[in-house]
Amino acid sequence: MQTLENYAQGQWIRGSGKMQPLYNAINGEAFAETSSNGLNFGGMLEYARTVGGPKLRGMTFHERALMLKRLAKYLNDKKDIFYKVSAATGATKLDSWIDIEGGIGTMFVFASKGRKEFPNETFFVDGPMENLSKNGTFVGRHICVPLEGVALHINAFNFPCWGMLEKIAPTFLAGMPAIVKPATVTSFLAESMVKEIIASGILPEGALQLICGSAGDIFDHLGCQDVVTFTGSAETGKRLKQHANIIEHSIRFNMEADSLNCSILGPDATPGSEEFDLFIREVAREMTVKAGQKCTAIRRTIVPAQLAQDVAQALKKKLSEIKFGDPAIEGVKMGALAGRAQVKEVRENFERLKKAAEVICGNPDKFEVVGADPSKGAFFPPTLLMCNDPFKREEPHSVEAFGPVNTIMPYKNLDEAIELARLGRGSLVGSLFTNDDSTAVKVTLGCACYHGRLLLMNRHCAKESTGHGSPLAHLIHGGPGRAGGGEEMGGARGVLHFMQRSAIQGSPTTLSKVFKQWMRGADRPEVQGHPFRKFFDEIQIGDTLTTHRRTVTEADVVNFAGISGDFFYAHMDDIAARASLFEKRVAHGYFVISAAAGLFVDPAPGPVLANYGLENLRFIKPVYIGDTIQAKLTCKQKTAKETPEGGIPQGVVAWDVEVLNQNAESVALYTILTLVQRRVSK
Repeated sequence: MQTLENYAQGQWIRGSGKMQPLYNAINGEAFAETSSNGLNFGGMLEYARTVGGPKLRGMTFHERALMLKRLAKYLNDKKDIFYKVSAATGATKLDSWIDIEGGIGTMFVFASKGRKEFPNETFFVDGPMENLSKNGTFVGRHICVPLEGVALHINAFNFPCWGMLEKIAPTFLAGMPAIVKPATVTSFLAESMVKEIIASGILPEGALQLICGSAGDIFDHLGCQDVVTFTGSAETGKRLKQHANIIEHSIRFNMEADSLNCSILGPDATPGSEEFDLFIREVAREMTVKAGQKCTAIRRTIVPAQLAQDVAQALKKKLSEIKFGDPAIEGVKMGALAGRAQVKEVRENFERLKKAAEVICGNPDKFEVVGADPSKGAFFPPTLLMCNDPFKREEPHSVEAFGPVNTIMPYKNLDEAIELARLGRGSLVGSLFTNDDSTAVKVTLGCACYHGRLLLMNRHCAKESTGHGSPLAHLIHGGPGRAGGGEEMGGARGVLHFMQRSAIQGSPTTLSKVFKQWMRGADRPEVQGHPFRKFFDEIQIGDTLTTHRRTVTEADVVNFAGISGDFFYAHMDDIAARASLFEKRVAHGYFVISAAAGLFVDPAPGPVLANYGLENLRFIKPVYIGDTIQAKLTCKQKTAKETPEGGIPQGVVAWDVEVLNQNAESVALYTILTLVQRRVSK
């Protein structure tokens, strides 16, 4: 029998004392055991804070993102190992794919976002500068820095790989070490992946630790710089959230709890329509993928009263076609629950639901499975109920059977459908199947405040949609109320959860030094020589070039109109321009920025390799024929780029451009980005 190991304080450790047996979900045989007894939980936290934390915080976002990318590639190459281990959880190949490759894919997304949406710095600047004084000498801005504690991730049994990876990816990107505590019943799969992660040597020492078993007294050792994330039942989550230490130190606690997610069939989606067929397919899939043990699975199916019987019969037929049993046998599309304890819990909640609803299909006392003994494995049949009085019965809106169990509920109009959705008191996800956009608008605005995510499905997006239950790293995963009130992932939002946002106040010059970004109002010394003649390494934040002047002529305006094809009346029609808000003809805005480029661009070959883009363009005042313009070019920010093999070392320089008129008034503000060669490759 395999004995699982914990990874603590830089070494693999077997727990002591009484071991907890782990069972194969298909045949019921004990094949592994685990324990976390004997671990020094306080020591694990201190090890992460003093060893892993400083190493991660010393890396920039881009360095941490590249680390995630390397790790994701490494795990992808090892995925066959995880698929073999996953079989003992009762998962089909599709179930395992969602858990294993879905988790690795999430890590790839955060690796990409780390390089595209975060600076090549150890901190993140959140939002623009705020002017706090009349003359602009006192300003403020928000900075986000890594918390100097540990992220403790307590994960559910249904996704031992994805649940871990979708949490540690933003944690590491933020610069925090993590301790992972998977649910014991499927901890063997999480352990196999962590073994490979540690063996890769990609993570800094102390970045990741693993607990296979009880969390012991670890909550007693948490501090104000730590973060706890919990995924699982609402009851367990509430108990942990009320721990005295969590309250005493105001420790961040992010909870993602199982919820009574719903799917709504629009009134227009009648039998024979594409949306009706999509709805039946999706509800059946959500009931049977992972044997219904997904926190996002559809538990309540809300349908027009006149279509309730059609939906019931179509779902019954669809579910009967799904082969149920040992996933090792070809054609089996639904496997077992994670363990016998889960079967017992689902059965108890099914009995509670049955008091308020009629059973359409599924009998936990009598069912057959392919290639396995239902009395030994952790099997529960796909079960569909119908509650004809959903406003009079409370059970479908409060009792969750965390398995392949779903209740149909009829509604008379969209207001009732929205109210039924809201009776779940907070969900991770809801979905609506309709080809009527007015229905989509009403349901979205009526349901969004009760849901973390809404899927609006129709024939136009169905082919590429990831479906009702698939959380995506780009968008938040979480929900209000019963769903826990937390948020995970959500791209950059998920990273900032592990950072402290602090408002920094002072002079623009001082803040420019702190943030490594030039801010308006800060010193900007005039450079000797043209800045476009300098290499990336030689340019300093705040370096400024004030250009010579140019007077705008009527010929400029006429010629630009001919070249661009822009003959807008304010540029070309003197009479119409006089009657407009401009009161006379004005130069094209795009001519102004083109002319400004002519003022500050150095034409000869040099370290500047290319124009990389233009951002945040604002035209402040009109430029009239006869006005004289001048530009100020200031180095705003520098970002070193990774040098591809055999490529030219380079970085991106962001230049603040201010175009002024003869009265020293701003007429245009924007940022241009240039690719500039570096002298050094690192």
